Amino acid sequence: MFYIKELVSNKEIDKTPIWLMRQAGRYLKDYLKIKEQHSSFLSMCYNPETAAKITMLPIEKMPLDAAIIFSDILTIPNSLGLKVEFIQDQGPSIEKISKKNFDKLSIHNDKLQPTYEALKIVKKKLPVGKELIGFSGAPWTLLSYMIEGKGSKNFAQTKVFTSYEPQITKQIIKLLVEVISQHLLNQIEAGADIIQIFDSWAGFVTEDCYYDMVIEPTAKIVSNIREKNKSIPIIGFPRRSSFMYGEYIKGTGVDVISIDEFFPLKNALRIMEKHDVIIQGNLDPRCLLCDKSEIKDHVARITKTLGKGRFIFNLGHGVLPNTPLENVKYLTSLLKND
Repeated sequence: MFYIKELVSNKEIDKTPIWLMRQAGRYLKDYLKIKEQHSSFLSMCYNPETAAKITMLPIEKMPLDAAIIFSDILTIPNSLGLKVEFIQDQGPSIEKISKKNFDKLSIHNDKLQPTYEALKIVKKKLPVGKELIGFSGAPWTLLSYMIEGKGSKNFAQTKVFTSYEPQITKQIIKLLVEVISQHLLNQIEAGADIIQIFDSWAGFVTEDCYYDMVIEPTAKIVSNIREKNKSIPIIGFPRRSSFMYGEYIKGTGVDVISIDEFFPLKNALRIMEKHDVIIQGNLDPRCLLCDKSEIKDHVARITKTLGKGRFIFNLGHGVLPNTPLENVKYLTSLLKND
């Protein structure tokens, strides 16, 4: 049964659907074995057979309702001509843009083609009733990475750049909207049943800039997708920006709002009822490092509040690398036996 599509279609379902961000990742021994055979993280993303194999790993081990294609949001900056590396124990390193070199950005569609090939492979292998999720980073989050050159605790360089170079900022965001829209449409054409837009750093945008930097660009992407495909479910994940969740839902037109672990459940229930939106979330990933009794308590608290209505069970962010596989299996069994 296609649980998430059924939810978006306002149909009644008898179970709470579940999938997990980063469900195909470093907590899986099989993933680590595959990683040893490749020179870099990106080489795995850009090998369709490998990306498809990794995508399928958690589906083969657990009763998850959806697979999310193995890739990374930074394939977009890479497709624009920026060098991207993933450094062991440090994270991503991106060639930085500035006022002097931003005009070097250009679209290289061939860089993203392996993701579409991987989607086609997974689509053929995925069991009947399982859904396939494609995704992209959002313009603000990608712009932040491109300016900072890596992740950041305060995104000071991004705030300075966007404040003092508003015209250049608009040009880059416009380009990102174009590339992201086409990337998501190509994923849909390749077999994605659902798409998610990750705005991992949305919470670092001040309220006075939130519309221009987060809501409006995302709304344009949603609109571009709706022009070609009116029925595809779209999930928005504006992480750590709970102060603007309501405005984000109204302004972007997403079908599902993915909430992080810091957002109170009672507030999520209010948003669900007020905006008639599907909620996705929001178990703290650190909970999966605890014993099973504590996991059970946290799951019960979430499902009791948000129920089996317009709700998709997920984490507030991705599965942590040191998470025991047995705990993830236990989590999925709780949802399937509720």
